[in-house]
Amino acid sequence: MDAQLRLAVSRSHLRDLPGDVVDELLVGAGRVRIAAGSVTHREGEDAPHLELVIAGVVRVFVTAPDGRTMTIRYCRPGALIGAVSLFATGFALPATTQALVDAELLRLSPTAARRAAARDVRVAQAFLSELSERVLSFIWEIPGGAFATVRQRVARHLLDMASERVPEPPSAPRSRSELTVNVSQRELAEAVGTAREVVVRVLRELRQDGVVRTGRDQIVIADPDRLIRESGWNPGS
Repeated sequence: MDAQLRLAVSRSHLRDLPGDVVDELLVGAGRVRIAAGSVTHREGEDAPHLELVIAGVVRVFVTAPDGRTMTIRYCRPGALIGAVSLFATGFALPATTQALVDAELLRLSPTAARRAAARDVRVAQAFLSELSERVLSFIWEIPGGAFATVRQRVARHLLDMASERVPEPPSAPRSRSELTVNVSQRELAEAVGTAREVVVRVLRELRQDGVVRTGRDQIVIADPDRLIRESGWNPGS
């Protein structure tokens, strides 16, 4: 196990398992590289799967009958994907997963994972913790999708996607950090489930308020604290 994989495991719900137990879970596992924009699983698939994100960002999204999409989860290094498919009777994937950027996944053997969970209560507890976190996060998505304004949804998704810091000029206040999000307005609209024109209007308002700056396929969060307040409905997510 190389350093990158060890780091991903240490960020996952497998982190408290002894090394020999993790090694058993990894029997039959394989690393795969996923190009940005590639779909890894589609809504309706019924095959069991379990994947660990090693690098990159994978989004999980649902699609409305009219073609609009809404992102319900961002999976970064350490995220486990598909644990529910191992244990749910009559499982059918309710969402689609897609790499936002070039990503690397570790695809674990569903058979090995189930066998380990049945034999070792520590493994079962790790999967239970993962599934409990997924239930809670998806419950939080209900008010976020149904009751939040578009401005709040845009604010939240920008914060979710922000992953790298923008260097500050010497004259910038040291109390405020800036974050950059490499996303187009179309992609942002798809993530929050609205039209691009609506996102353009929201970004213009946020730009006028000094909260963000926009560029080609890039949005700089100039005032993260203000944007957190804008996301309002679920500050702890």
